[in-house]
Formats: sequence, C-alpha cells, structure tokens
Amino acid sequence: MSESGTSKTLSHGLQVLELLVEHPQGLTMTEIADGIGVHRTVAHRLVRTLEAHHLCRRDRFKRISLGTGLVRLAEPVEQDLRTLARPVLEELSDAGRASAHLVVRENAEQVRMLMIVEPRQARMHVSFRSGQLDPIGRGSAGLALLAAEPPVEGEREEITRARSRGYAVSVGEIAPGITGISAVVPTGRDAPGTSIGLSLFEAPDPDELGRLVVASAQRLGSLLK
Repeated sequence: MSESGTSKTLSHGLQVLELLVEHPQGLTMTEIADGIGVHRTVAHRLVRTLEAHHLCRRDRFKRISLGTGLVRLAEPVEQDLRTLARPVLEELSDAGRASAHLVVRENAEQVRMLMIVEPRQARMHVSFRSGQLDPIGRGSAGLALLAAEPPVEGEREEITRARSRGYAVSVGEIAPGITGISAVVPTGRDAPGTSIGLSLFEAPDPDELGRLVVASAQRLGSLLK
C-alpha cells in the first residue's frame, strides 16, 4: 500500500489498461514498461495478471492489446442512460445528418464520450472513440455543461453565449475542422452532468441545428426524470 492508502500494484495495472486504450494497435512489453515507468519484469507480471482475467491479450507478434473481458465489465456502466439515449441520438443523428454524441461529466476538469451514433444516411460523418476523455473547457459538450452553471469571472465568451441561447458551439477544438453543437440534458438534478449534441464537418445553419439539439436534450431529459 502507498502512503495515500491506495494500492500501487493496482494503480500500475490500471495504468497499463489506460495506456493500451491510447494504443489500440498494441504495445510491446518494453513499451508498456517505459509507458508506465516500471521495470520490464514488473510490467510482465502486470500483463500476465491482466491476461488471466482476459483484460488484455498477446498476439503472435507478442504485442499486447486490450482483451474482450473489458466488454463484460463495461456493459453495466450507465446502462440505463445509454438505453434511453440511443433512440434519441439515432433520431437526432438522422435529422441532423451528422454524428450524435452523449457526453457525461467525469470530474471537475474532464468530460467523457459515453456514446456516439453515426448517421445512417450521410456521405461523410465524424467518428470518435467511445470512452475518450476531453477537457471540460474545450469542445461544445463541456462548454454546454459549464454554461448550465452560474457565471464565473473570466469565463470564455463561448460559455456566456451558450448560456444565453441554450446550446454551445465549438469549431476545431476537439478535432481540426470539426464543428460541435451541444446542449445540456435537463435531468432535474442539482449538478448538470450530461449533454448531447452533434459533430459535423460543416454547419451552414448552426442555429437550426442548435434548436434541434435542444429539443433532443429536452426529450432525453423527460425520459430520465
């Protein structure tokens, strides 16, 4: 146990999983050891333990990647929210002809992409990885969540503007050339922690899309109450 009362070994194991999330093509044992700052023999024990629980796997080239056991662990996470949100996101995605996303607040500094639904009829669409973390102060999803809170001195102009019109717009903040339009889902809870929105390459009429996103957020909010 470390001085803070946490398990150092468990922390290292979780760091291995987080590192593999960032490298879906897999890593060598040496790369894992260097990535989390431990000796190669320690990395080997960590990987062997994770393999035993099917949380990572080794291919014929001895590269380590995430294992299928993570699917079973992840399935119950926010299951009710994802189940209720899916038809709303599908309808929003088709109406906006763009990728629709569900984002939850992870902590004071970050938001997590919980679900993304891609449009069924669109020549091109934006694709993100579910589970990715982004700074709350960058991108429409986080800006929408911040706009739902009381104003603070020195806040970004985009947050103030989002508070007045009910949805946030960002351009090129999460990925170059991508426009995001998001609105907070009104759940009736004290701290707003969920937003939905659209990500697209071009937004010729952000106001129209903004109204569409707000309507979808309100619909999901009524389902969650």
